[in-house]
Amino acid sequence: MKLKVIRASYDEETITVYQAYNSGIATAAVKYQTFTAPFKTERMTWIKPSFLWMMYRSGWGTKENQERILAVKMKITGFNDALKTACLTAFDASAHLSYDAWHHALKTSPVRVQWDPEKDILLRPLNYKSVQIGLSGIAVHQYLNDWIVEIKDITDYCSNIHQLVKANKLTEATAMLPTETLYHLPADIAIAIHSDQDND
Repeated sequence: MKLKVIRASYDEETITVYQAYNSGIATAAVKYQTFTAPFKTERMTWIKPSFLWMMYRSGWGTKENQERILAVKMKITGFNDALKTACLTAFDASAHLSYDAWHHALKTSPVRVQWDPEKDILLRPLNYKSVQIGLSGIAVHQYLNDWIVEIKDITDYCSNIHQLVKANKLTEATAMLPTETLYHLPADIAIAIHSDQDND
């Protein structure tokens, strides 16, 4: 079984998550330092603490409507608050009292958590899972209005790493990656989202 842990770039106050959008949404987000039209608040928005999982999902920024990669610094308190209300996207008998209880939580929770295999620099699966966090409803509004600290467009940075990967200059490419370390969740949150990390 693959371990489910969160690795991220973070400090005492903020944690960096990644999102990919088209130019219209990304340009407005960088200008206003939050997400505004044409971003749609009624849709679930997914944030990813793993840089390489974002590269996998967006194809290094080559997929349609994911051409611009954003690094979003958000408050640690907001990140934890989101996870406190999260529900796993899939039923897990070891994490839920019953299928009905999970299904009710899924319909009512503003935050969803999904665990997917982490990726290496060649976007191959690793032996542990990385978290993807979906925000909807009140959580989206909290994210936009209170939790976001800074939004940077890192598209060129991602492209530069990708070019090194394509040239098989993997040592140089790896040296450019952001530093991500194990993020220690409060024990109650780790249990709620079924993380395997040691919080002793």
